[in-house]
Amino acid sequence: MNPQSTTLLNYHQRTKHSLQRYAKGPETIDWEDQPDPFRRFPGCPPVPLPAPGQNLPVRFADLDQPQNIPAQALSLTSIGLLLELAFGLSAWKQYGPSRWALRCNPSSGNLHPTEAYLIATDNYLVPAGVYHYLSHDHLLEQRAQFTDTAAESAVFIGLSSVHWREAWKYGERAFRYCQHDIGHALAALRYAAACLGWSIDILLAAADADLATLLGLDRHGDFKHNEQESPDVLCRMQISEQAAVSYQPLLALSATASWAGKAESLKAYHLHHWPVIDEAAAAAHKPQTQENPWQVEMRPPLPTACAKTASQIIRQRRSAQQFDGNMPDLAAADFFRMLSAVMPDAPAFGCWQTLPKVHLFVFVHRVAGLTPGLYVLLRDATSLAALQSATASAFAWQKQHDALPFYQLHSGNFKQIAKTVSCHQPIASDSAFSLGMVAEFSATVQAAPWHYRRLFWECGIIGQVLYLEAEAAGVRGTGIGCYFDDSVHEILGITDNAWQSLYHFTVGKPLEDSRLQTLPPYSHLQGES
Repeated sequence: MNPQSTTLLNYHQRTKHSLQRYAKGPETIDWEDQPDPFRRFPGCPPVPLPAPGQNLPVRFADLDQPQNIPAQALSLTSIGLLLELAFGLSAWKQYGPSRWALRCNPSSGNLHPTEAYLIATDNYLVPAGVYHYLSHDHLLEQRAQFTDTAAESAVFIGLSSVHWREAWKYGERAFRYCQHDIGHALAALRYAAACLGWSIDILLAAADADLATLLGLDRHGDFKHNEQESPDVLCRMQISEQAAVSYQPLLALSATASWAGKAESLKAYHLHHWPVIDEAAAAAHKPQTQENPWQVEMRPPLPTACAKTASQIIRQRRSAQQFDGNMPDLAAADFFRMLSAVMPDAPAFGCWQTLPKVHLFVFVHRVAGLTPGLYVLLRDATSLAALQSATASAFAWQKQHDALPFYQLHSGNFKQIAKTVSCHQPIASDSAFSLGMVAEFSATVQAAPWHYRRLFWECGIIGQVLYLEAEAAGVRGTGIGCYFDDSVHEILGITDNAWQSLYHFTVGKPLEDSRLQTLPPYSHLQGES
């Protein structure tokens, strides 16, 4: 085994929660010392975007067949909508003097370690260069201007992570959560692009070092110590039918760049440092690779009854804080629609060109027509024998649906078990169902250490699909990053690290907190209180 894989497997084992102890984190939290969730680059020329809030006519159901959605022309208006629906604000919440923003892309603890950048290769949209998207002000900050321009007009979106934003609250486990958030952000970008009739290509071959150069993240003097960003992923926006391209021409453009601005301090004290996160990030650092994209024919998921527009669903997405434990059973049609939407041949995964490695073990509590119990959705049916061999021999493996590889493993009331293994959180038991995302783990990480990150990205994409599908069904979802790893494995009969649970999720009827006031997302731009 290579040393990078060993480092990551050790990190993963070290950062597991258990019934006896939690992964290492800060002993106390000073909420007045929370890192600024909005990164700013003073000294950069600002590029205002058209006012946010436009409601596109594309229905959520139309996203099932994205090839039928007319492509909007590339303009500042369409780019502004893309950035807003993918990374912008969806609302403000207020309780007494406290006020905080919600965004279209969810984040562990609402800490938002993900930063988004736009790269323009010519002067058609904006002067060719690199731009940081400041969601608070809904504008672009021009970090760099290219002296040269490309012969072909193209727009790229780069994503990075400020690991310290998550580590401030979650300590050593934070590196995992940052990768979840990249997955959520990729799916949010995919949905936003589909609303415009566009698609995205994830350039998985790109090296992290090259992405750092493209986005200016290797300009260490531009960032406060311990607040630097780590490069994650580069995407090309497909506005119309275009040939796949390499990111290499961008490197030549970046060599002609003049840079401006420096990152403003995130305004918090660095009382703790977690070196194991830096070690894991270094071990998962990706070189340039030759990727062989995994391809599958896209098929529409099972039908949805949702009549809302896609932009309405995206903007209303919330993370439920608590559920009604006496909710009526979730309709079977809604439940199976959600499962079909996370399959790798569903449109939401049109950008994900990697063999699916993640399967869903589902605790069904309240779904019409289904006996409560433990079930599994195989996102790759060829994994059936491997999972049967890796899990408890007593499992029944009774197929439950004609169109989906969905199996009943064991019947019974799993509410208390679901709650206990999810760090004793009632949201896992008061819901219609909760689930664990179990990945083909050690072999994947040993083959390519940077795939450790991609496993979490795949989980985050699944989570984002479930968030939006829950809203479309009239219920609500929430991601669960806190769970007792090996207790979950024990229930499933998993005895080694060949398979590991990487993310939990739950869906139910939300209970709203009437003490909280909800405010429009961009009222502050009009000077409203």
